[in-house]
Amino acid sequence: MNSSISRRNLFLSLIAFAACALLLAGPLAALAQKNVPRERIVEGKVVNKDGGPIGGAVVYLKNSRSNGVKTYIADEDGHFRFGELSQDTDYELWAESNTVRSKSRQISSFDNENKFYFVLKVSVAKSASLDTPSVSATGLTPQT
Repeated sequence: MNSSISRRNLFLSLIAFAACALLLAGPLAALAQKNVPRERIVEGKVVNKDGGPIGGAVVYLKNSRSNGVKTYIADEDGHFRFGELSQDTDYELWAESNTVRSKSRQISSFDNENKFYFVLKVSVAKSASLDTPSVSATGLTPQT
């Protein structure tokens, strides 16, 4: 009779242990998932002073920890995108076109957002037209 009581107690102890493990598994999994870094993304558009897109503008993303700088050349619609940004790092973002620089924008490690969208305005002069007559360095028009 003692052996059947101890087997029964062992069986009940195992069931209680399994139930506790299952009850703790949910909150621990949620806590572990909360601490997993999520990918941060920054994207946006580079525009001129009139709001038109600036294709080919160079967008810079500076990592404040390493001082490393990533670049992206905006597409013909002025769009850019940087992915895989660290949650615990501050970043500085700006664009340049024809040696003119936009204002810098900041991404803080204290910001809880994971997706950022910025419009970077570069005050560039209108590009010269190909139809504009040119003058040579001597001031004389070239002979054909």
